[in-house]
Amino acid sequence: MNDTYVSNTILDRLTAEWDKLTPEAQKAARYVLENPADVGVSTVREIAVAANVKPNTFVRMARQVGFEGYEDFRAPFREAIRRGGVSFPDRARWLQDIRKSGEIGGLYADMIGAAVRNIDETFAGISEEALKAAAEAIWASRQVFTLGVGVHNSNARNFTYLASTGMTQFHAIPRPGSTPVDDLAWADGRDVLIAMTMKPYRTEVIDAVRIARDQGVTVIAISDSPASPISLAANHSFTVAADTPQFFPSSVATVALLETMLSFVISVASDEIVERVEKFHRRRHQLGLYQEEPE
Repeated sequence: MNDTYVSNTILDRLTAEWDKLTPEAQKAARYVLENPADVGVSTVREIAVAANVKPNTFVRMARQVGFEGYEDFRAPFREAIRRGGVSFPDRARWLQDIRKSGEIGGLYADMIGAAVRNIDETFAGISEEALKAAAEAIWASRQVFTLGVGVHNSNARNFTYLASTGMTQFHAIPRPGSTPVDDLAWADGRDVLIAMTMKPYRTEVIDAVRIARDQGVTVIAISDSPASPISLAANHSFTVAADTPQFFPSSVATVALLETMLSFVISVASDEIVERVEKFHRRRHQLGLYQEEPE
């Protein structure tokens, strides 16, 4: 059976209702059970040809197992593809299918395609060893400054917030009312700066990286080119793809890289990090910050 994250409830329903299906509907059901990923990326005509039945057979099969029609039956399979539960070739076929729905469908396909492509291209060019080296530098540091301006300011603050659930040495800069170079005034060789900027490169980030290096700070650069000013000056450099059909640079790959980097930091950290995270969330529950589930 092809790998998919479609709820087993649907596939189980097909097997439970098997004896009630007509022989032709059983042929359709067998094809779905053996090729669930195809359901999300194929039209009813295409899948009918593959199963060697008429299109209406799939419609009747869907209704027999409790759905209003084939499109209702197909929806969870399409959602599985959106969540990344199938291989890239299947995603490509799904995008082509969306594009057929008109202008908005074309935009939707372009945006999804760019997001998937950016993540694929980014991680294809980053090694496990490079991420581990950066993570070890972060964990061994006295302080970690995460620098992003413009759209990357929120990315830096999100990374810092997540890290703060288990570690205390993270600071998102620039701080309100400050500048990056001011925030780095007393940083030295015991500290790390994670800096990010994409074309057109922000001068305040470039200046901060230069000053940090002069002060002996370990610099981790995240940019869209290995020839970026901050990449060339960094101790650890990561190149992310930021292409998008829209006017703004995409942050999808940047966020994915930051989340992955943080997971590496946790993996190289001491055992106390788990206890810290648990304590952090336990306290939030005690303060009533979370909606508790009914018992």
